[in-house]
Amino acid sequence: MSLLEDCANVYRFTATIHAGKIAEVFNSFSRFLQEEAFFILEHYPEEQLPSRPSNADERPVPVVHYSPYLPTTDLLRLVTPYLERMIHDGFVGFGLANNRKGLELFYSEEKVMTFFTDNHLRLCDFLRQHQVPHRPNLVLPADFGHDHLSLLGFPRQLLPKALQELSDKDLDSTNFCAELIEQLDMYQVEEGLSFFLTRKEQEQIAELVNKELADNEFSDIEFGSLLLDWSDFVTECENGFEGDLWEYRQGLKIRDTIQLVIEIAPEALAEKIGSIVSDPDKFFQRTLIDRRKRLDPPSEPKLRQERFWYQGMVRNQGIDLRRDLIRQGWFKH
Repeated sequence: MSLLEDCANVYRFTATIHAGKIAEVFNSFSRFLQEEAFFILEHYPEEQLPSRPSNADERPVPVVHYSPYLPTTDLLRLVTPYLERMIHDGFVGFGLANNRKGLELFYSEEKVMTFFTDNHLRLCDFLRQHQVPHRPNLVLPADFGHDHLSLLGFPRQLLPKALQELSDKDLDSTNFCAELIEQLDMYQVEEGLSFFLTRKEQEQIAELVNKELADNEFSDIEFGSLLLDWSDFVTECENGFEGDLWEYRQGLKIRDTIQLVIEIAPEALAEKIGSIVSDPDKFFQRTLIDRRKRLDPPSEPKLRQERFWYQGMVRNQGIDLRRDLIRQGWFKH
């Protein structure tokens, strides 16, 4: 176990646990999440399923999907029929989290289990109950050369008995992951932004929003989701923004809301939020052209800082955005 960087009293636990225990650990951990949680799925779509690369640069990257927050009991009911397949397939990782509780479990395609928590004593006791001993020097699969096998890559007789009875179609991760994504209404997320807000920090932010920003149109959205939305918006702008001007303005208004929270938060929390958005902010500034011109921002008397995100326009404009900018007269001298 180790302290998470830039997070006081937040720990990362890494564990290698016998495959036969994973379902038990997963279900037992879910009780900490109480009423609701979201599911995490890391996998390779059919077009990205790895073959043996000729060099390291060709190594494909899995995609990650999150479900919306769902009642934990409903989520477990939907996931359970797929659990053993995900545990044993070498191209699938999965997890369970509740950001508001400051808790996450993730079982990677490397078949290593990682926990994030701000209550390390409770998790130590949890692992002890499941007979997972502490090792000061943990040996991981990634420490050695190794291969990943899909369920279809195993001789059928070596699979667990319950999986031996399934068809090739049901054992194919491109099929059962697609089913999970549909059943849980999951959405793809970018992995570019990594951060952890403790329960105390999230409670502080929620209290500030309820007190100071109750009339904000994004006040009912979890603040961590807004941070991810800003990062996703920046990534879309880098790759080519395909929405119209209204959708583009919505992205900028998300950054307005983040700035409002920064300006009313205590100094330490404000600095942490600022550091989280610093990289997306830099990337966004690099995408902007015509920065002597300003896209008129909505009136926001509570904001003190000058909003750089309204200065200029993104370089890679899709058809709809460019059409709306022409109609608004953006390109006139």
